[in-house]
Amino acid sequence: MPINHHPLLTEFPEHHDAIHQLKLDNAHFRKLMEEYEAADKEIFRMEEGIETPEDIVLTEAKKKRLDLKDQLAAMLQGG
Repeated sequence: MPINHHPLLTEFPEHHDAIHQLKLDNAHFRKLMEEYEAADKEIFRMEEGIETPEDIVLTEAKKKRLDLKDQLAAMLQGG
């Protein structure tokens, strides 16, 4: 099974314009998005075997990415 990145624009294609605008106008959104992208890249490296942490490290990284995604989704929906 191929391992994929989960960039925000792929996760929320219907919010492409809003993501772009929030990146420009909202420092908090931009910070969360940067953290999300960094977590996504870290998870990708772990799943590809480039980094080989204990399972708990991968699980915690995935929880962090999901939490960030939830926060970003709420902001995209005006919440």
